[in-house]
Amino acid sequence: MRKFESYLRIILILSLAYTGAEFVVKDPNYKLALFNPYVIGFLFFILIILVSFEVIIGVLQNISDQLMTEERRLAYEEKKRLRKEHRWSRKFMRYLTGKQDLPEAHLVIEDHNYDGIRELNNPLPPWWLYLFYITIIFGVVYVAYYDVFGGPDQEENYQNEVALAEAEIEEYKKVAVDFVDAATVTQLTDEASLTSGAQLFSTHCAVCHLSDGGGSIGPNLTDAYWILGGDIKGVFQTISSGGRPGKGMIAWNTSLRPSEIQQLSSFVLTLQDTTPENPKAPEGDLISN
Repeated sequence: MRKFESYLRIILILSLAYTGAEFVVKDPNYKLALFNPYVIGFLFFILIILVSFEVIIGVLQNISDQLMTEERRLAYEEKKRLRKEHRWSRKFMRYLTGKQDLPEAHLVIEDHNYDGIRELNNPLPPWWLYLFYITIIFGVVYVAYYDVFGGPDQEENYQNEVALAEAEIEEYKKVAVDFVDAATVTQLTDEASLTSGAQLFSTHCAVCHLSDGGGSIGPNLTDAYWILGGDIKGVFQTISSGGRPGKGMIAWNTSLRPSEIQQLSSFVLTLQDTTPENPKAPEGDLISN
């Protein structure tokens, strides 16, 4: 398997097999089918078959060459040369590059001769000219569409995309089971939700607020003083979008689902009026719930 065509066939068939796997294999555990171990095993199996097939073809070709007489070999080589010469891809490339078997005299401009240096009338290749013509046509169509017929500009496209995204968000809010935001959030009081909130607090919040909510890097969550609001909506908004710019906590809406933030916010409010071991001094404004 020493020919370029063999490697090209293997790469092409493997690419087609992988593309087919992306459409056929639907596994929520893997974003790409290539990450699926079964798909990897299947592609590896296909690779072994293709390599074996190409090796067998190569061996048969060598045996055929050895059994061929010199006269038949020359005839076969000539046939291969003619087939290669008249191949459509070769003709197409010669057309694009403008290669012509013309004598040098047809390219020489006799009037341009300086110190024995002659300028040749060597035109640009057709592919370059076609590309140049395409850019001209594109430019004319572009100017006509945007400047003459009033096509949408970048700002208008941006506004349209924002409106579309907002419509999709509103549609998602209607069908999402666990969706909640600062405008619709309510405080949860059931044991299962508060237990989940306590686990989330221990995992994500205790490092800054301590496990009892007394405060360390973050403020004390057990007193009645709040920096950004102490009701369920304010706590939800703070956890979701983050604290004060530059010195508040990060926004958790990229790490936690809205339902998890609701559970966490509800648990935070249960820390009110508890007695932490080392409470931090009050911060913010006094808010009575």
